[in-house]
Amino acid sequence: MSGQQKSKAKGEQAKGKVKEAVGRMTDDERLEAEGRAEQAKGDARSAKEKAKDAFKH
Repeated sequence: MSGQQKSKAKGEQAKGKVKEAVGRMTDDERLEAEGRAEQAKGDARSAKEKAKDAFKH
């Protein structure tokens, strides 16, 4: 996994976790859902990069 893509995926996951937590604390369902969506996007990016790496070797 390229370093840039890996850090981008981790950043999206972390940002999503923060949004979800803030949404939960403030009872903001929209923000909580956005956080979960961002985490999923980061997870998907990470999985894509891992698959690329698996086919390289």
